[in-house]
Amino acid sequence: MMKITVVCVGKLKERFFSEAVAEYEKRLSRYCRLSIVELTDEKTPDGASEALELQIRRKEGERILKAVPEGAYVIALAIEGRQLSSEDLADRIDALATGGTAHIVLIIGGSLGLSPEVLKRADYLLSFSKMTFPHQLMRVILLEQIYRAYRIINGEPYHK
Repeated sequence: MMKITVVCVGKLKERFFSEAVAEYEKRLSRYCRLSIVELTDEKTPDGASEALELQIRRKEGERILKAVPEGAYVIALAIEGRQLSSEDLADRIDALATGGTAHIVLIIGGSLGLSPEVLKRADYLLSFSKMTFPHQLMRVILLEQIYRAYRIINGEPYHK
């Protein structure tokens, strides 16, 4: 059974997000071994300089890279990444599993995005949209898409 780890910068604050994540964790337990690693986000002062923002991304990036196990296939969520359909994501996950990948790590950065070091470590950059989403909501969307991918892989019905 594939191991999937979602590494997230920032905590879930609203109960409705936590409940949605818990629901998808339960649903996904049939298909994979899911774990979620929450990392502390850095406080960003209003009007932070570009240099300070880079420093914050790098600090968060160090935490992220420490959470990535050796040998894992890393998919970083990045606005500059490739956009895939749900079927394409399912095909990618299935191809990785069939090709012998035992562990996929998906990374959701903090409010400023990901450090250059994290982007460099990623095996694949995935974009859900050119829009920016709150990382709490992105966690729910990502888990729903992983769940949908497994439904597609297994030939099970899913809502179109």
